[in-house]
Amino acid sequence: RLLGFELRDLTRWNRFVRLLHRPEDPAALGAFRGAFGLLMALDVPQERGLGHLDQRFLDGLEVCRFPLLPFLEPLPLDWMYLLYTVMFLGALGIMAGCCYRLSCFAFLGPYWYLLLLDKTSWNNHSYLYGLLAFQLALLGADRYWSVDGLLRPHKRNAHVPLWNYTLLRAQIFIVYFIAGLKKLDADWVGGYSMGSLGRHWLFAPFRLVLSEEMTSLLVVHGGGLLLDLSAGFLLFFDATRPLALLFVTYFHCMNSQLFSIGGTLRGDTGPPRSNGGGGTLWSTLSLSRGTQAPPRTPPARVGAPRCPPPQAPPIGAGAPRPPSPAPGVLLGAPGRVLNSDVTPPMLTPPPQGYNNWTNGLYGYSWDMMVHSRFHQHVKITYQDGLTGEVGYLKPGVFTQSRRWQDHADMLKQYSSCLSRLLPRYNVSEPRLYFDVWVSINDRFQQRLVDPRVDLVRAPWSPWRPTPWLLPLLLELSPWRERLRDLESRLDGHTDVVFIADFPGLHLENFVSEDLGNTSLRVLRGEVLVELVEQRLNRSLQEGEGMQLPPGQYHKVHTVSPHPSCYMYLYVNTTALALERNLSRLQELHERLQNGT
Repeated sequence: RLLGFELRDLTRWNRFVRLLHRPEDPAALGAFRGAFGLLMALDVPQERGLGHLDQRFLDGLEVCRFPLLPFLEPLPLDWMYLLYTVMFLGALGIMAGCCYRLSCFAFLGPYWYLLLLDKTSWNNHSYLYGLLAFQLALLGADRYWSVDGLLRPHKRNAHVPLWNYTLLRAQIFIVYFIAGLKKLDADWVGGYSMGSLGRHWLFAPFRLVLSEEMTSLLVVHGGGLLLDLSAGFLLFFDATRPLALLFVTYFHCMNSQLFSIGGTLRGDTGPPRSNGGGGTLWSTLSLSRGTQAPPRTPPARVGAPRCPPPQAPPIGAGAPRPPSPAPGVLLGAPGRVLNSDVTPPMLTPPPQGYNNWTNGLYGYSWDMMVHSRFHQHVKITYQDGLTGEVGYLKPGVFTQSRRWQDHADMLKQYSSCLSRLLPRYNVSEPRLYFDVWVSINDRFQQRLVDPRVDLVRAPWSPWRPTPWLLPLLLELSPWRERLRDLESRLDGHTDVVFIADFPGLHLENFVSEDLGNTSLRVLRGEVLVELVEQRLNRSLQEGEGMQLPPGQYHKVHTVSPHPSCYMYLYVNTTALALERNLSRLQELHERLQNGT
């Protein structure tokens, strides 16, 4: 009674089969179907993108796409509108229980096509939506509050077998439990994944008794780990489900205020080549000092609780015996659905080509909240294969997303797409080199890919590790506490960037005129600082530093046999002077009003 079944029902196969086919009230399943269909109907114009379909799939749009299967291409715009209409009507049909099976597949077909068409739109919940829709197609969810039930009296309020509920509960269990397993990562347990959430207003009550750091560690990270590991178990059983629903609802209401998942379309409408300009430290690394682009410009771009079960009819001489299907029937489609939900999130090899610093495809890996990234700088260099001309591209040109920056497969797709588009802008046989600097979970900023490799001709296979990916410098992870300590000692006008680089590589940087007080200090290893315009070199070892001239380029070469670590300290002197002048002006204004 506590678990919703007898333990002896699990001791023999026939009893287990009979348990799964125990008649149950269809009300909760019908309510879940209606809620799911309604939410999917709302999802179609929002996260699926019907509201800005013309911006994404305009005929003739020069844009790089990132399908999972390389042969997938978007349909013409008119057909895409028709496809979205079919998906929307399918969601409405699921909600109303009208032509139920047909509506499920009318929703499923376009949904999975669109999901596989664009990897940059993947979230872990997007994969879940597709699995739930497929499961609903297998269930008798149209036996309560449905148009089909009104038209077919034999369906109306007819019992459903228990496995209908068990399948959905198992699905929800997997969602939470795998999320909990992912949060056993050392970065999450150590409080580095979501370090800034502790200062959100939602956690203000906890900060009355805990510091911001302890709120982040115990409440955000510890509470998230505990909830994800336990929620699946608590939701599965009848006795604990009300309590679990309370905590899970509170958890998701908080998430709705903390995160915005799905987002809006971010299209790049600028020219493909950069034309130079000012900016703060590192911002001008992606600015070209070469030729201007031609005038041609590319376009812009739940587990439902079930009702109290009716008493099963006694099995005897005068009562019909419930069906006892073969094992293959029980472990057929429902088993394959659950397997499809368990396997992809846990994949490491194969396929190894999708592994980066984190393992697996973005939407399957479920690392979205476990690993937070901060991109300091992305530079794309092109070289004309015939003339040797070198120039720079605006990062993200010809794209509608930024997620390509973190994934080797998308970087390869992006470089291949650019190699097809750049000849239209008088760049023949282009070679493309990417320099992506990113920090993951408060580590040093470091390179993701080797900037010396031409990604157009670089090898990539989904079944083998990517050779031009640079490894995450895990040996530097213990430095994070020291970096936090160094940052906490700075005054309000000084900013810092922590860099780690590999032997044999160099960082080319430009210090803006606004950053009149910029210095570099070595934390580990040995570097050679090359002042380009002054034609001067200076060697710096651990603990040494130097002032950098504003308005000039410099290069930092790592010459030690192991990775070097250094930091930039900079003050925006222009903003500081403006702040002081405004303070002086306010003081004079007050004295004038006071007559002093």
